[in-house]
Amino acid sequence: MITATALDLLTVKIFADGAERETMVRLAGNPLIQGFTTNPTLMRKAGVLDYKRFALDLIEAIPDRPISFEVFADDLPEMAAQAREIASWGPNVNVKIPVTNTRGESCVPVINELSEAGVVVNVTAVFTLNQVRDVTAALAADVPAIVSVFAGRIADTGVDPMGHMRAAADLMMARPLAELLWASPRELLNIFHADSVGCHIITVTQDLLDKLPNVGKDLREYSMDTVKMFYEDARSAGYAIETELSLTNA
Repeated sequence: MITATALDLLTVKIFADGAERETMVRLAGNPLIQGFTTNPTLMRKAGVLDYKRFALDLIEAIPDRPISFEVFADDLPEMAAQAREIASWGPNVNVKIPVTNTRGESCVPVINELSEAGVVVNVTAVFTLNQVRDVTAALAADVPAIVSVFAGRIADTGVDPMGHMRAAADLMMARPLAELLWASPRELLNIFHADSVGCHIITVTQDLLDKLPNVGKDLREYSMDTVKMFYEDARSAGYAIETELSLTNA
């Protein structure tokens, strides 16, 4: 059973995944949160209208933790140009580069160019071990980097991602400064899964972060809380079933 003290023993770093400024700034006050990731989808959902203004404001508000911002060009040269611009916004910026563009063209040449130039890339949308191998080989040995493998989406295909992520960690040992990131977790337990297979980072959304107080909770107590929740929800909804006993007691 996982105990509350297990959080203190984690070696995997927890990065908060989102795009709501107030939430991100608040989470920056939590010592468990060691970095932040976002992407255009999350930013659009959060109502961000000006990409650069949002990013610069966030970098100013959270200057002491890494923050990943993603390129959105689909042409490889423009992707590289956007990446250099984003990297110039602050020393704590990591630039997210997709492993391929929408036409299936490998972004490995761009990843290599940027990494060799000293840009800290976060290679995203990685699924296969061949992709991990190719990306790892493209990274400069003396420049930090992140490789984001979407373990949660791999699990969505019915494949247990544990062995997959362990193999990815082994492949990335060739680049000691590169960190393996467990992306798209589906449950709080994935934090401990990521830690156990050697991932360096896991991105965690707000809904999962809200469950952190449950770590180490007594299961009998949790059972009682659940029973009370069902009971109170039924009462609040005004549900009723007439039985002989209820009519007698009425």
